[in-house]
Amino acid sequence: MFTVYGKSDSGNCYKVKLALEQLRLPYRWVEVDSTRGETRSAEFLARNPNGKVPTLGLEDGSYLPESNAILYYLAEGTGLLPAERLGRARVLQWMFFEQYSHEPYIAVARFICYYLPPDSPRRAELPRLQERGYQALGVMEQHLGQSSFFSGAGYGIADIALFAYTHCAADGGFDLARYPAVAAWVARVRAQPRFVPLPG
Repeated sequence: MFTVYGKSDSGNCYKVKLALEQLRLPYRWVEVDSTRGETRSAEFLARNPNGKVPTLGLEDGSYLPESNAILYYLAEGTGLLPAERLGRARVLQWMFFEQYSHEPYIAVARFICYYLPPDSPRRAELPRLQERGYQALGVMEQHLGQSSFFSGAGYGIADIALFAYTHCAADGGFDLARYPAVAAWVARVRAQPRFVPLPG
């Protein structure tokens, strides 16, 4: 059985939970509160020296960190990952996009608005974060004008990776109504079998 060390309201941890549920894989969830320093304990750092969640405990006693690496590992040999070479590369293309052009803006804006007090000096970062986040949503809108999903012909882990923070982008001040193709894709993801929502 897998063990997930994660924070329930984290989008990156939610990716892993959603994939595990949709793949019907047994797992145990261990709540780790990074806001209280629990990812910096010696015990946790022995599992992941980078001190971040999620971290996946594998059945052989080893550990795999980084949400998108975990998704790729879990999806191997399943319908959530294309079998053909180019299809798998396209999945990675969108997962790299999520980590470099999407998550650093949309997720960080959500963190500032959702977790920090209204007088936090970090709110000064929001105009730049929202500008770059809207650029990412524009790229997604363009793709979704021609394709129903990001993982190829059907739903898969690239969709899970991008859904995690896109569907709650309003928490960071983003207006998804400006992107009808993205909003329709969010609805398609929610309609997938064994879908579970982000807690909170």
